[in-house]
Amino acid sequence: MALQARAVLTTKLLAEAMKVQGKVRILDASWYLPKLRRNAKSEFKKRHIPGAAFFDIDQCCDKTSPLDHMLPSEEFFADYVGNLGIENDTHVVVYDGSEFGAFSAPRVWWMFRVFGHSAVSLLNGGLRNWELEGRPMGDQFIRPTPTEFKASLKRSWVKTYQDVLDNLDTKAFQVVDTRPARRFKGVDPEPRDNTEPGHIPGSISMPFQSFLSQSGHFLPKEQLQALFARAGVDLSRPICVLCGSAVTACHAALAAHECGHPGVWVYDGGWSEWYTRAVPELIISDGRGKHL
Repeated sequence: MALQARAVLTTKLLAEAMKVQGKVRILDASWYLPKLRRNAKSEFKKRHIPGAAFFDIDQCCDKTSPLDHMLPSEEFFADYVGNLGIENDTHVVVYDGSEFGAFSAPRVWWMFRVFGHSAVSLLNGGLRNWELEGRPMGDQFIRPTPTEFKASLKRSWVKTYQDVLDNLDTKAFQVVDTRPARRFKGVDPEPRDNTEPGHIPGSISMPFQSFLSQSGHFLPKEQLQALFARAGVDLSRPICVLCGSAVTACHAALAAHECGHPGVWVYDGGWSEWYTRAVPELIISDGRGKHL
């Protein structure tokens, strides 16, 4: 059974797809902030959706950058994905083990899309709901047979520090920040050392959890549209999203995609880069801000 090319896939549809032979690859894309002291790879080895492989965003990134999780080169991504047994006609389904229902998996969904692979879906509700529904779990891992994958980076979808800095004057695109609201305001600490909280001038706060229901499922299209409208985001105009290191930023990218947006841009360096490079006047904060 060929899965429909939908961005958000129900557990029921995935379970049905797993019963038949088809070019579907399931990826556990779990990643957790260090303060949680959770080892995503160890957890994967103990329990995962049967047949899944592990996608490590700490490994599939630009290792030369001092920033976390920056996109790798086309060649690196193609090699990494090919080693997971994924070809260009493989339908990829991503999930993570977060208690939110989705945390890091939307980042991997966006990574596939930015490298030209549109046949990728997020498992709605994640591992949390897969387990709650009593669906099968496994602890066996069979290493995929390496194959060939061709990647083609959509460079216009990736924004740099200079792009966002220039946008303060041009206002060519809207900037959405998905960090928790109190970090955006500057009153709760950032999880990374040497970085104070706050936000980019003119940016809009849309915490990543706001796109999810209490059950951990992505909200339906009509509710997502209303969410963007309440935040003051115009879905007919360009949007650039960010968070601390461009992981949960991709919740907003997926949500906008579900609302019919042609392609949200991601500021890959995120707040961690902005805080490091921006002058104090460009750090808006109710708290400490940035001091020379």
